Amino acid sequence: MKPSIIVSRPIYPEVIERLRTHFDVTAHQTDPEWTPQTWTQALSQHDGALTMGIEPVNDTVLAACKRLRICANLSVGYNNFDVPAMTRHGVLATNAPDVLTETTADFGFALLMAAARRVTEAERYIRAGQWQKWTLDMLPGMAVHGSTLGIIGMGRIGQAIAKRGALGFGMRVLYHNRSRLSAEAEAECRASYVSKPSLLQEADHVVLVLPYSQASHHTIGAAELALMKPTATLVNIARGGIVDDAALAKALLTRQIAAAGLDVFEGEPSVHPDLLKATNVVLTPHIGSSTRATRLAMAHLAADNLVAFFDSGTAVTPLNPEVLTRP
Repeated sequence: MKPSIIVSRPIYPEVIERLRTHFDVTAHQTDPEWTPQTWTQALSQHDGALTMGIEPVNDTVLAACKRLRICANLSVGYNNFDVPAMTRHGVLATNAPDVLTETTADFGFALLMAAARRVTEAERYIRAGQWQKWTLDMLPGMAVHGSTLGIIGMGRIGQAIAKRGALGFGMRVLYHNRSRLSAEAEAECRASYVSKPSLLQEADHVVLVLPYSQASHHTIGAAELALMKPTATLVNIARGGIVDDAALAKALLTRQIAAAGLDVFEGEPSVHPDLLKATNVVLTPHIGSSTRATRLAMAHLAADNLVAFFDSGTAVTPLNPEVLTRP
């Protein structure tokens, strides 16, 4: 008898067909509006799950899901998982790192460029029929080439952005991280480690690429924004909640900082209404990894974890590998 798995939301049909060769699959290809109750009830009927990084798997859910043995997130982020609770319940957690590094770094740099050079402002200017003639001071932006790039969170994506900045745009690269990189990694990225206050004070462009946790909640708030240059830009491609969106909206509306590029938001898909009022912010709907090739690779990696776990008791990218060694 095949193990039973649930796929929480629509994914590519070829991945569903691959999973069906190994499992009895309940595939939700119509994007259900899960409530805590309906999600818990559905999950409780399966041995494993392929989740999208938004469905909660916490102590309350796990207490009702006695059959559950693994949840494989399609995303690299996993703040929907209470990993310690999953470990206590003997449920393996996996995510999908690496395969989205370069695509997300590309998009982070795209947001930086769009915010600094006022790309979306300029498009709205044209669409509104405001462009009547060329003038020397029309929509001046902030320089990117040769400027100072500050990266908070220097994992794989952060390092990929650093290389783009240093090698492609001749930028001076500063970074702040929970732990300092090796001398070799710093040299490869051409990046210098500094304190967070120093980074915020010196950087022309600040990019956030750190994982979300209670410790990183509101890493950027009113106090941090006050340290930034009035000509600086802020880019968040990490997770909602890392930035205090209300404080950022105020800083943008008062021109305390020049611009921002945001792909993630607190409480998404809702967006703070004051951010929608600001003309100096580029807003995108959490699409940092959104190329078909990358999203397909993410889905296959989640499938790889499910197949490896049920076939051989292993996993490709486990978050709590100690579960694998339990009797």
